[in-house]
Amino acid sequence: MDPSEDEELAWQGAHLHVNRRGAWEFVSRNSRRSAVGIVAVHEDLRVVLVEQFRPPVGRRLIELPAGLAGDIVGAENEDLIVAAKRELVEETGYVAAEWRLLVHGYSSPGLTDESITLFLAQGLERISQGGGVEGESIQIHEIPMDHILTWLRERKQSTDLKLLAALFAAREAIEQPRS
Repeated sequence: MDPSEDEELAWQGAHLHVNRRGAWEFVSRNSRRSAVGIVAVHEDLRVVLVEQFRPPVGRRLIELPAGLAGDIVGAENEDLIVAAKRELVEETGYVAAEWRLLVHGYSSPGLTDESITLFLAQGLERISQGGGVEGESIQIHEIPMDHILTWLRERKQSTDLKLLAALFAAREAIEQPRS
């Protein structure tokens, strides 16, 4: 594919649009908002995970607490860290005393231009039930970091694979002293 080829709009919906560049088709959000994901880790290295139904795959998935930055009317230019803090409370009921940037990248670059920034959240305190907003029906799990993969396999539970990459980055960040 020639990167200089013009991009054309193939289809547009309420939240997404499909672009075409040559023979390649890919999806973008109409708002160009970035996503955030949070690896929330207790002092004893339990990780706070969420389970929720995802219509595109037709099942409940185990994921990181996550969401879009700037998806609230009036806060379209929301900073990524502000969005991460908001999503952590909405989905899990936790606030964190310490935040660290882990990594920024693309969620599925063969299909979409969506980017995601992952944060490590520590010093957790529960301030509400969580569970999400507007019918998200989020269930919260707190699993020891070293046992997450085994736990997923034993449950035969589908997961968002970004979770595993995020755990790798979080483990490295936790093991390295802050500079």
